Amino acid sequence: MQKLSYLFILVLLMSLGYANSEKIQENARDFLEQYTQQYQKLYYNAAKAEWKSNTFIVEGDTATAAATQRANEALANFTGSRENIEKAKRFLEHREQLSDLQIKQLELILYEAANNPQTVPELVKKRIKAENEQNTKLYGYDFKIEGKSVTTNEIDSILKASSELEQRLDAWQTSKAVGKVLKDGLTQLQNLRNKTVQALGYSDYFSYQVSDFGMETPDMLAICRRFVKEIWPLYRQLHTYARYELAKKYGIDEVPDYLPAHWLPNRWGQDWNAMITVEGFDLDGALNDKSAQWVMKQGEQFYKSIGFELLPQSFWEKSSLYPLPPEADYKKNNHASAWHLDLDDDVRCLMSVVPNADWYETVHHELGHIYYYISYTNPNVPLLLRRGANRAYHEAVGSLLGLAAMQKPFLVAIELIPASAETNQIQLLLKQALNYIVFIPWGAGVMTEFEHELYAKELPEEQFNQRWWELKKEYQGIVPPNDRGEEYCDAASKTHINNDAAQYYDYALSYIQLFQMHDHIAREILQQDPRSTNYYGSREAGEFLRGILEEGASVDWRTLLREKIGEELSAKAMLNYFSPLMEYLKEANKGREHTL
Repeated sequence: MQKLSYLFILVLLMSLGYANSEKIQENARDFLEQYTQQYQKLYYNAAKAEWKSNTFIVEGDTATAAATQRANEALANFTGSRENIEKAKRFLEHREQLSDLQIKQLELILYEAANNPQTVPELVKKRIKAENEQNTKLYGYDFKIEGKSVTTNEIDSILKASSELEQRLDAWQTSKAVGKVLKDGLTQLQNLRNKTVQALGYSDYFSYQVSDFGMETPDMLAICRRFVKEIWPLYRQLHTYARYELAKKYGIDEVPDYLPAHWLPNRWGQDWNAMITVEGFDLDGALNDKSAQWVMKQGEQFYKSIGFELLPQSFWEKSSLYPLPPEADYKKNNHASAWHLDLDDDVRCLMSVVPNADWYETVHHELGHIYYYISYTNPNVPLLLRRGANRAYHEAVGSLLGLAAMQKPFLVAIELIPASAETNQIQLLLKQALNYIVFIPWGAGVMTEFEHELYAKELPEEQFNQRWWELKKEYQGIVPPNDRGEEYCDAASKTHINNDAAQYYDYALSYIQLFQMHDHIAREILQQDPRSTNYYGSREAGEFLRGILEEGASVDWRTLLREKIGEELSAKAMLNYFSPLMEYLKEANKGREHTL
């Protein structure tokens, strides 16, 4: 009888516990539904305001900036509210009784709150105002060469094509002039961003951004430094090659130990591929008689060919895809970006597409983001988790499809390059390495280390430019063409330093991930050489990608990587891809002095 009593009590306690667990889950579900509904409304309002601020920039217009600030403040007030923070924390005290998806959403609510905690409302308000002012200065800046206004596209064209060092210097210096205007704002944002996240327990803004990966700062820095170290032997050869080849191009007899920044075909020295023109692979020439609209539609057709739907009509109606006409009385942000404004079906791109090779690749890249948005907008992924498995996944997918669209068999398939065209595979690899390999010391090195010091070490403003160029020399072997004192702020000429702060390592990690995914698709699905693939029309490749995209952030990024390609994050696939290039460069650099 006594045993039966014990058994009865045990069953009763278990049933009460089960009922209590069900009640906690139900309450959490109700809270998440209410939070999500209000979050989506406010997020959409803020995104639409940001869209206008980026696509309709009028000198002297304060109304647009004020409206954007109000919308961002409303979102910040909600996500950072004491009530939401306290409720999320209370539910997470019972995490063992919650579902995995509920836990992920509640943790994300706290992550969002840390950027806007209403425990310090005036601080958050100041930060939002400072960010809006910084964007207005950045995107409304009037770049001028010899007194004549020029676009960033025009500056880029000079740096890619001109052999006149004086003209190149003018263009490069013009591209950096905006930094002077942005320095005070960056100093203010350094302070405000740190103090905002410190209010919810983060040590600094850099550690806050790193936490989105489920990592701490020392771990992220260790990964970035490891990847720089692994690609360094190849980068060293590329650096030597570039020094000697560019000296020859510009008629300089004495080859400098380090690359003068204005010698390179990119404003920040992050991509040198324009140095190389591959015979039989003249994509710029092939696109000469095409329109910008053709480039956009071709990008869409590629995704359709691997099994995705055509883009919604609203995409074409609401996006800003092409350069403004010369007579336009307003400006726009020319930096390419993809937008998921309502975390549902309002997807848009902001670009300034012209028919050239760079924009052709960029279109395929940005549409990768758009199809990522569309794929994880499904009933299995809660609205709060409609984002990449981590931030790098989004960039990896975009860059992967950009790489795929630049492979010779792909270009033959869409008739941009004739099948009979003879191309030098080593030259193709060299051109790609001057993009992908060159990027790692820039992204995982210069940008990551600078922003770590900016926020975690509170780098003094009187050392901004000095430290920037020390890191450029150390990681890239690049030096300024003239003295750059602290009146300049060359770091701030990079968009991300201002408005996508302390997360540039996303791009470097994405390049590592993209080669892992590309290697898997090439070898396991297409059964082709990774250096010569054609994704076009492969429904199997599309299915593999969809399997990654449709999960959003509902699963851990490490788990997703292991499950889909059977590997941890590793540079092995990237190094294997470029392995034939090393012997070529060693031979080409015989008798040349390495300075890194």
